Amino acid sequence: MSSYASLTDPKAYHILAYGTLLGSTMFQTFIAGPVAFKALPRPSFSSLQSAIFPVFFSIQSVLPVVLALTWPGKKVLETAGGLAVREGAGLKGLLQNDNFWTGLIPVAIMFGTAFINLTVFGPTTMKVMKERKHQETKDGKRYYEAGPKSPEMQRLNKKFATLHGISSLSDLVGLFAMIYYGFVIAEQI
Repeated sequence: MSSYASLTDPKAYHILAYGTLLGSTMFQTFIAGPVAFKALPRPSFSSLQSAIFPVFFSIQSVLPVVLALTWPGKKVLETAGGLAVREGAGLKGLLQNDNFWTGLIPVAIMFGTAFINLTVFGPTTMKVMKERKHQETKDGKRYYEAGPKSPEMQRLNKKFATLHGISSLSDLVGLFAMIYYGFVIAEQI
């Protein structure tokens, strides 16, 4: 198959979507986030993350949909010319019973963890960050400065830590589903 024929082959888009999803998740989770946390002052880090996360979670939500639509199915025959005949490709194939645990569930987990971060945990965490900023003004002290904190700031810090922890756990669950799915599609393609 010529390289131009790949432009119309859904499995090429499947691989690109998967690579983008896994790569961006690994980069943001293990490289960009930790490096930015160490390199930037806290207010700058918070501003950066506030701008990145909606875009990041949107991409993480859209790409599993692309994966579902471009599911490669099973190769049942390969011709001498390199063309492969596949069965069960696309969303219809992904919804078949034999693909439930290996394909549909990981893709659904990837989508669900990203979508809940995009629509619930991200906005709620941002709201708490804004409340902490207002409380800093009232207290005359940053939320991260040493020393006693007002009861309201303690409550907000605890709420932020809980939300951030749940969001991070959700991201890790999605990442594990992505890694598992990588082994699944390696067998499919």
